Amino acid sequence: MSSQETGAALRFHWFLPTNGDGRDIVGGNHSASAAAVAAGRPPTIGYLGQVARGAEQLGFRGRAHADGLDAWLTTAMLAESTKRLKFLVAFRPGFISPTLAAHQAATFQRLSGGRLLLNVVTGGESAEQRAYGDFLDKEERYERTGEFLDIVTRLWRGETVTVTGNHLRVEGARLVRPPEPVPGVYFGGSSHAAGPVAARYADVYLTWGEPPHAVDTKLRWIEALAAKEGRTPPRFGIRLHVITRDTAREAWRAAERLIECATCTTAVTGAP
Repeated sequence: MSSQETGAALRFHWFLPTNGDGRDIVGGNHSASAAAVAAGRPPTIGYLGQVARGAEQLGFRGRAHADGLDAWLTTAMLAESTKRLKFLVAFRPGFISPTLAAHQAATFQRLSGGRLLLNVVTGGESAEQRAYGDFLDKEERYERTGEFLDIVTRLWRGETVTVTGNHLRVEGARLVRPPEPVPGVYFGGSSHAAGPVAARYADVYLTWGEPPHAVDTKLRWIEALAAKEGRTPPRFGIRLHVITRDTAREAWRAAERLIECATCTTAVTGAP
């Protein structure tokens, strides 16, 4: 979910269950076991298309991609199943050439009719990064992300780019057809190294559903950093999980059951 500055309309997004679906937490790398994920409803293109069309019909602005199937391939296939829905796709600096990434984004934007949004993922757990061949520490990863976004955003503006950075190097890079419109850049990260990069490049700064005072402190921090960059502060987004029941007691009971099942070796599954 994201919003403009105070007083503006909220924009609501929904998650695409690309790791499968079920009645328990299905989170791939971060929660449920592989057995639990496999036991739920599989993420077929038919089912994902139903969910995407349902979200579009109900007025959601976009679909945030979760862990699971490859984001670029899945959302490219789903673009034909929808008309207005935008897709928030993981953008991973360091795993791909910035010139190629800029070209892919421009292609997606053109063929989808301008429905691409990009979620910059600087890095997850260290073990996951190493599995992809990335052995930089957190500070270095954010430095590389800054270099990556500098190159990509300049290419999107139609510039010819030559850069020699600490991590990335391109010479005479350019796009024949820059994207129109330029994809919105979403960015999450709470570390000291993340803030300046977010303030410089993010259109929407994302945070988890933390206690209100903690979120407020973080957003004021990003606003101050953006001011130092001479930029208008980005919009802000927050990721929340909503459990709806007829009463608060029933909702808490459902939440407690989900938490219990998150640590189970086997899960009680079944497609909703």
